[in-house]
Amino acid sequence: MTHRDDEVAGLLLAAGGGRRLGGRPKALLEHRGRPLVEHAVGVLRAAGCGRVHVVLGARAAAVRERAELSGCVLVENPEWTDGMGSSLRAGLDSLAGTGARAALVSLVDQPGIGPEAVARVRAAYRDETSLVSAAYDGVRGHPVLFGAAHWAGIAATATGDRGARAYLKTHEEEMTLVECGDVARPYDIDTPEDLAHLE
Repeated sequence: MTHRDDEVAGLLLAAGGGRRLGGRPKALLEHRGRPLVEHAVGVLRAAGCGRVHVVLGARAAAVRERAELSGCVLVENPEWTDGMGSSLRAGLDSLAGTGARAALVSLVDQPGIGPEAVARVRAAYRDETSLVSAAYDGVRGHPVLFGAAHWAGIAATATGDRGARAYLKTHEEEMTLVECGDVARPYDIDTPEDLAHLE
């Protein structure tokens, strides 16, 4: 792996407790016979991320036990109940000092987004000022790529379940949108009805 390849680290947010799923942690939902978190890590790796950090929260010990996550850096977010913002902060914090110059952020509950879409977003990386987002029919979605120059600003504004939304809104002009609607479907696994998407 060249040094250039290592500049973009995968950051998987997998801490959610699945409140609307009756408290079933999303990381442990089954997809193709394996925990969803394992599938999501595989997508980041297939898209070219050699370094993958996984933020765990709900039932973290069970996730460590059941999912094959060797080679990943596992980051426990004790404040996961505060929402995705706290997990994003914990994940970006864990990348400080690793040599990563950008974080490619994906969500554990979007199995319809595969390596093709993730690789497209990653390919738009230029340097640590990069801000890139997948788009679906022109609407911004995940994954998103944050150059390291933006991490402090994102961490300062990431609260509740909003994640980086507030920061991205004020930096829209700098954002590169990469259309992925032809290769991915950006649904979330949030409710019992959504479980039909899992295989």
